Amino acid sequence: MATDSQLSAFIDRQKVLLAREREASISQTSDLLSNFDPKLLEKKGLALLGLGVQEVKIGLGGKTLVQLERPSAYHSSIIFPPHTLRPGDLARIEANVTTKTKKPAVADTKDSTVQGVVYKVSDTRIVIAVDSEDELNLPERCRLVKLANSVTYDRMDRAIEQLEKTIKGEKDTELTPLVQVLMGLTLPSPKDRLDDITFFDETLNPSQKEAIKFCLESPEVACIHGPPGTGKTHTLIEIIRQIITSSDRSKRILVCGASNLSVDNILERLLALPVSPNSPRIKVTRIGHPARVMAHQGILESTLDIKAARTDQAALVKDVKSELEATLGVLSGKGKGVKGKIKGAERKKMWDEVKALRKEYRKREGGIVTSVLEESQVVVATCHSSGGRQLRNLKFDVVIIDEATQALEAVCWIPVFKAKKLILAGDPLQLPPTVLSEGDNSPNAAQLATKKNTQSSKTQVGQLRPSRTLETTLFDRLESMYGSGIKRMLNVQYRMHDQICTFPSRTLYSNKLTSHSSVAKHLLLDLPETQDNGSTSVKSTIDEETRKEVLGTPVTFFDTAGCEYFERVDGDGDEGSRCNENEATVVKQWVDALVAAGVGPERIAVITPYQAQVTLLTSLLRPLYGTTLEIGTVDGMQGREKDSVVISLVRSNDKREVGFLKDKRRLNVAMTRAKRHLCIVGDSSTVSHGGTYLKKWLKWLDENSDVRYAGIE
Repeated sequence: MATDSQLSAFIDRQKVLLAREREASISQTSDLLSNFDPKLLEKKGLALLGLGVQEVKIGLGGKTLVQLERPSAYHSSIIFPPHTLRPGDLARIEANVTTKTKKPAVADTKDSTVQGVVYKVSDTRIVIAVDSEDELNLPERCRLVKLANSVTYDRMDRAIEQLEKTIKGEKDTELTPLVQVLMGLTLPSPKDRLDDITFFDETLNPSQKEAIKFCLESPEVACIHGPPGTGKTHTLIEIIRQIITSSDRSKRILVCGASNLSVDNILERLLALPVSPNSPRIKVTRIGHPARVMAHQGILESTLDIKAARTDQAALVKDVKSELEATLGVLSGKGKGVKGKIKGAERKKMWDEVKALRKEYRKREGGIVTSVLEESQVVVATCHSSGGRQLRNLKFDVVIIDEATQALEAVCWIPVFKAKKLILAGDPLQLPPTVLSEGDNSPNAAQLATKKNTQSSKTQVGQLRPSRTLETTLFDRLESMYGSGIKRMLNVQYRMHDQICTFPSRTLYSNKLTSHSSVAKHLLLDLPETQDNGSTSVKSTIDEETRKEVLGTPVTFFDTAGCEYFERVDGDGDEGSRCNENEATVVKQWVDALVAAGVGPERIAVITPYQAQVTLLTSLLRPLYGTTLEIGTVDGMQGREKDSVVISLVRSNDKREVGFLKDKRRLNVAMTRAKRHLCIVGDSSTVSHGGTYLKKWLKWLDENSDVRYAGIE
């Protein structure tokens, strides 16, 4: 079991890595904001320019919600260009000047700019939640700039500090059996055997049932390994239903995830469950900043904001909120009947009123929030937002963390301290957490301590080792400590045509991943809109032979080797992002062919490892197909799926450098998003030099795909 020196080495290493990551995040953002003009920042997806304040309202906790849009007077389209601003991101509203910004990249500036958290995002509007008592001096025309989020690092630091105090047995801490197992102080307890489990979902396959039983029987911790398309979320929903309908119906669950999209996906599934006398509606509440609020009414109805507003006590705060919003409307010049902004002494007096009203609003609202959460059987939040004040003193019987293999270990500890039991779900063979800093290969104190301990004894089950890099997740570490017995793997996939599934199954999943009969042979030809049913809509655009060629092939490879479609670096001296114009043209031509054959743009995703290529592809495809055609990075597509996926590899150069493609986990994500059709566009002569895995992949493509010459006619 873990020794005191191992525990100290682990904690110290986490502190060092988190400090390094915070520094790297702030440094990267500062460099970008200092060295690039606003237009280039927008091109990189880090800013939105030429915005106007549409509305100012009050949200939960008395936060000011500032809604920004692109005024039609200044833009040909009100739709935002591609960007990386997501709910929960830190951002700054500032005047829309054309010179470079020199402002700090973290939330500590106190000038006329306004900083807050991205609250909601759609294609045409973005809402920023501002938590400040200071006067909001919003410019008439503004821009929004993404910042390094120091709040997340603060919460992770506090979680590791709490872990250290807990291990040392300091006052007001509790060394629970769960924490002891996670830190290698004790082995996992024997299983609580459950002989008879009646599953709500009769369609569950044997591997899903085994994983559910394993999680229910494990007293402290259990892991679910869910390869692409194996119904990981489906399995978690069944686990949630089993727990809250068990003999102890008072059990409460906190469901977390690495991203807003992951937890919203679970929330959508919970809301869609059938309701019956034997299976009543689950009382679920969403905490934080939902990513899909504007697209899904059910999620909106489940947010803490809306639930709090509909309680019997809500009338007590409604009058204060109305008065507060009216006053803010006058101050911003956006209220009804308001002409221009109030100035001078009158403005100062009104801001004093805002402060007093906000204080009263928070006081009245506190009790309502507590009552809503106490009635909830399931609370849904990101790992980060579970550390907010709403959940500060709440405890849960079970914490479930989805996408646990994409979350830093430190951020997982935020909800872990609220739990008696932990269930982790993810796939360590897909993309790890995004880490900006690099692991230290030098023999620091943590590693020397590990070396000393391992020299004195052989590797034991439960032995705790400091992580070399933050990419080592809690899921990874538990499997390393306790072996494969700590997890169960789902082995039937419900997404991909069998030919698409074959390569990742063979090379990454020990050939254990099988295709369900419902998807094993499905093609684009089988879609209702592509059926040859006598209508002329499909036949009028392309001939029948071409239609079957386009729609009847599960894997297509456009090889650009020898075409001299060389990549170029986007931006002056920027080594981070690349694009390939000729390759983008090939992608466009294939998308055109798919649509001409009857495939709706909403069924297609175009993905690439590079943001610069995303921007280029957007300029080519968005005017033709609008926002229904999804265009994005491989990283942004993780956890998603489409009937047809077109991948632009980008890399083509004389040095045979492959960059991001070298990570087989990124390639695994890219190729497993497709359901019925996968198309790859790339230069085999460059990509084949990226290592053994890429060489195997290209050999497999050559033998198993429809290989085409990529020359542009």
